[in-house]
Amino acid sequence: MHNPGTDRARALLARTPLVDGHNDLPWAMREKFGADPRAVVAAVDLAVEQPDFHTDLVKLRRGGVGGQFWSVYVPCQLSGHSAVTAVLEQIEIVHAMVDRYPADLGLAYTADQAESAFAEGKVASLLGAEGGHCIAESLGVLRAMHRLGVRYMTLTHNDNVPWADSATDEPNVGGLSDFGREVVAEMNRLGMLADLSHVAATTMRDALDVSTAPVIFSHSSCHAVTNHPRNVPDDVLKRLPDNGGVVMLTFVPRFISPAIAEWDDRLADAMAAVGEKHADLAARERFFATWDGRHDQPEATLDEVVAHFEHARDMVGVDHIGIGGDYDGCALFPHGLENVGTYPNLFGALLDAGWSEDDLAKVAGRNVLRALRSAERVATESK
Repeated sequence: MHNPGTDRARALLARTPLVDGHNDLPWAMREKFGADPRAVVAAVDLAVEQPDFHTDLVKLRRGGVGGQFWSVYVPCQLSGHSAVTAVLEQIEIVHAMVDRYPADLGLAYTADQAESAFAEGKVASLLGAEGGHCIAESLGVLRAMHRLGVRYMTLTHNDNVPWADSATDEPNVGGLSDFGREVVAEMNRLGMLADLSHVAATTMRDALDVSTAPVIFSHSSCHAVTNHPRNVPDDVLKRLPDNGGVVMLTFVPRFISPAIAEWDDRLADAMAAVGEKHADLAARERFFATWDGRHDQPEATLDEVVAHFEHARDMVGVDHIGIGGDYDGCALFPHGLENVGTYPNLFGALLDAGWSEDDLAKVAGRNVLRALRSAERVATESK
């Protein structure tokens, strides 16, 4: 796909870092090669294009990616010590990846380090923990993860945690519990961004009430455009300018396409009818393999992704929008956005739609780096 603005987009991304909020390559590699971080990283050469992954060094270069929050994800089936072990192994996979490709990847703990890595021609590598169950209700684990480089934590994944409600589970504590508010306050103290993707709207509002630093949505889109519980309602979006936060819009088809969201509701109903839980990713995959409706899935489009960007701009302005592709986190992506090498198609389409290059430099990476820098400042001042 070649949009008229694609060449301009490539030039833009060569001089300003595109910092994507969410990529699940570490877990995709673990699923394929096992849990031992060093063995996982040794098992695949990311310097060569990998047909089984949406992400490798070749595609990252092609896509103009200048910074990546690598997701250190833990599935909800793991809890307690097992979840802590898994998140530490995931963190180690990212460190081992950076060690293996020092000319291509540069570990970044701060916004300044991310910009320095980009200036050196590397993909700045930051870490984001997906799923607050990975701290096993321990602020000590949260602090240790920060020490190891984790710079955001998604408060929940698909299931509630004891202290915060998820968007895709039955309400339990009604947003954040008292301990949940302590978690957000501790993240502010550390300089770790609270990531509100995956959480219930009540949790989003509670986190915005308590956080003294910007929040992010590492991979969510707009609820008003596509009615899906993983998307952000307008009343929450409208609070981001005062908070300084950033909604990092995602490309997950069921979150961006109204037709696919409706099809996904049918899948959820079919699963519920036989006592299966749609939010359980492993159960969903098993059920989908034999589901009658699996061949009816509509295809998502680049235009549908652009519609979320336009709506977000109407709600929050260009200073509070970012990118969170969720590559290697789901099977299919919209036509024209099939892998991390396709970001110039999106930026080309936005240029064609009248967005300025300065707008898009903010969306690409400036906004999320500003939010991270602000969180760092809050942490410094709190000490």
